[in-house]
Amino acid sequence: MKTSRNTLLFGITIFVSSALLFSIQPLIAKLLLPLLGGTPAVWNTCMVFFQAVLLAGYAYALLVSRWPLRRQLIAQLVLLCVAFVSLPIGLSAAWSNSVPASGNPLLWLLGCLAATVGLPFFIISSNSPLLQKWFSRTSAESARDPYFLYAASNAGSLLSLLAYPVLLEPFFTLRTQSLIWTVLYALMVLLIAVHALLLHKSKTSDARSRKSSLTSNRNSR
Repeated sequence: MKTSRNTLLFGITIFVSSALLFSIQPLIAKLLLPLLGGTPAVWNTCMVFFQAVLLAGYAYALLVSRWPLRRQLIAQLVLLCVAFVSLPIGLSAAWSNSVPASGNPLLWLLGCLAATVGLPFFIISSNSPLLQKWFSRTSAESARDPYFLYAASNAGSLLSLLAYPVLLEPFFTLRTQSLIWTVLYALMVLLIAVHALLLHKSKTSDARSRKSSLTSNRNSR
């Protein structure tokens, strides 16, 4: 029973993480459209930015996954907490008033995206691969093949893309949408903290068991 609850917790965390990851894009798009319009250059620049940051998040997850578990947990929690400096998502007066009146605004757009959503998007994109890596360290029966958790990731992504134009955009202002996103982000950080605590306890318990086993073997000799 405990193992199944642990598996469910991993699935919920990945679901929430993926939903946040894909809902941030239409949210920032709604904020930027009145300033820049919906020209192909703007959309293409946004797509390049998000794809590049997504790949950077995956690369970070690959690097961190080679570290000792304790360092992985600390690094992820620290970066998740640091990302709160960018929340709630919104355009400051400095960015809103600095839109180029003429010329190519693409460099401005890249800088604005990096400053407003770059860090949250980066660290959230690393959650799914890291959580699957952590799940593989648990005692669950399915831990040897954690890739089924991609189903939770895909479900969260699809639901967020469908829910935004149906449930969020028609009924909430951009400020309220940003606050909802921030609350869900805080919930996700709390879930990651729970995983870190459980994994740390499990690792400590395993270490004690091995130590006890070695002591018993020595005494039997």
